[in-house]
Amino acid sequence: MFKDIQQTIEAKIREYCAAHDIAPAELKWTPIPFSGEWGTSTSFFQTAANEARAGKGNKVPVPQRAQEIAEQVKGHLGGVEGVSHIEAVKGYLNVYFRTSDYARRVVEEVISSKKDFGRGEPKDERIMVEYAQPNTHHSFHIGHARTTLLGESLARIVEFAGFDTIRATYPGDIGLGVITILWAYDKFYKGQEPDGIHERGQWLLKIYTEATALLEPKENETPEEKARREAYDAERREMYRKWDAHDPYVRELWRVTREWSLDEFRDILRMLDVTMDVWFYESEVDEPSKAIVEELIQRGIAEDERPQGGPVIVKIDEKLGLTKEKYRTMVILRNDGTSLYSTKDLALAKQKIEQYHVDRSIYVVDFRQSLHFQQVFKILELWGFPQASKCYHLSYGYVTLPEGAMSARRGRVVLFKNVYDEAIKRVLAVESERSGNIPENQREAIAKQIGLGALAYSMLSVDNNKDIVFDMDEALSFDGRTGPYIQNAHVRANSILKKANFQPSNPQPATFDYELTKHEIELIEQISRFPDAVQQAANEYRPMVMAQYAYDLADAFHSFYHAVPVLQSEDEDMRNARLSLVAAAKQTIANSLRLLDIQAPDVM
Repeated sequence: MFKDIQQTIEAKIREYCAAHDIAPAELKWTPIPFSGEWGTSTSFFQTAANEARAGKGNKVPVPQRAQEIAEQVKGHLGGVEGVSHIEAVKGYLNVYFRTSDYARRVVEEVISSKKDFGRGEPKDERIMVEYAQPNTHHSFHIGHARTTLLGESLARIVEFAGFDTIRATYPGDIGLGVITILWAYDKFYKGQEPDGIHERGQWLLKIYTEATALLEPKENETPEEKARREAYDAERREMYRKWDAHDPYVRELWRVTREWSLDEFRDILRMLDVTMDVWFYESEVDEPSKAIVEELIQRGIAEDERPQGGPVIVKIDEKLGLTKEKYRTMVILRNDGTSLYSTKDLALAKQKIEQYHVDRSIYVVDFRQSLHFQQVFKILELWGFPQASKCYHLSYGYVTLPEGAMSARRGRVVLFKNVYDEAIKRVLAVESERSGNIPENQREAIAKQIGLGALAYSMLSVDNNKDIVFDMDEALSFDGRTGPYIQNAHVRANSILKKANFQPSNPQPATFDYELTKHEIELIEQISRFPDAVQQAANEYRPMVMAQYAYDLADAFHSFYHAVPVLQSEDEDMRNARLSLVAAAKQTIANSLRLLDIQAPDVM
């Protein structure tokens, strides 16, 4: 918002430093919260420290020298248009703006930038965010919703912050769990599949639960029951062998049933407004991963113990020259030549880097895989990929139920589609009482926005490292620190603008030449923080930063709404300024909600 002023000051600082043989460090500006005026601040401590290391500065202590530079720069700056005054305090240069200019600039930038307000400058790095990796032949549950919402929000944030961003998903479409369902379907249920995308997906989960029960040992098992169970297990493993051997019948059975799962998955992504750029599949990296193992053996990174009946391993700590155990040893191929998750993740990482030219790779996967990804990243480093240092595992805690952990094997899961349907049902019940003026044909669309807003915020407002005990009533609550509370701020702003017939596309110039109330000051302060909040959330890979910001902004607007007269302002200039502030708040709320994959309704 104040780049022109900042650039003018930086040019004068460089001019002064050049004239006095000072090598200035990079200037980093930090906003000064309102204390009678708004401002921005930069420090000369790094410049003074650099001088000291270079033997300059007459051996004056760094804090003292930083203050000297700040005072000298202040004297050189003189007056700057739009700046009320400048201070040199304890090595910092504090630049203050005229309050009316600051408020006007904030509001005008939001209104003119619209959806792009807060967007960062393009960066010369490409990020791939990998998330939403459910196994096929199951059904999408609320735990999958957490990783999907975390990943989508992060992708939106880093993209908005200026990074070239690719969204990727990596469904697990093979493995013994998948084959278990395939075997049970073929043996007991073939031809009985229901119609409907979600019905088929949920039916496959039901088959998995029933098949698992057939294959697990039971207490007091009779010899006949044990023989039957072992026969079933042999059939299942034979089917896996046939799949691996590309048996046409098994492969076609797998392809058709896999597509049922993917149909449901795609429809849920559509509901969540998620569009994937790249679809990786576990089955497709299986063979390439084995070739990678041979390369790692040839390069002396991996050790082949198969001749002695062992697996292929990488002694990571030893290869890194570490004397204490940290990354341990990773098995990258079984002794029978079959691949593991590690094998496939190495192949996938190589593909991301070489085919998609990724500079940073983010994996949104639960916390149980923390050591696994540390090991994978270190093997990439040993392999010679510089991108390894910018691979990041965004871990997250369990989503459990009040009665304990979810378990697909035992059929104890909360399906996303059921939560989605319940959310719409609850919102419609409330809306029918509160919003009789909303046409019937619009209510369901609004109910979807509000219901999904509640669900998304309940997932994103919790630290990703913490577990979530999923309670339907709490997740779909509209009171307190919730998605609907933030959405309601957008609705209230829209209502004011609609009543005033205010057109942000053609506003009257806003002048804030009056004494601002504390509620106006807080709202302007929060709006001005949005670009920095975007960059912080992107740099830290933490959607929760944006979730917290969105709540703080909405809270500031609700306080403003209740305390400050807008339509009944004292004069026309004040009314126009406040309407412009409302329009800026509405746009910033919408922008922050969009980064959380939450829609901003105009009515509710």
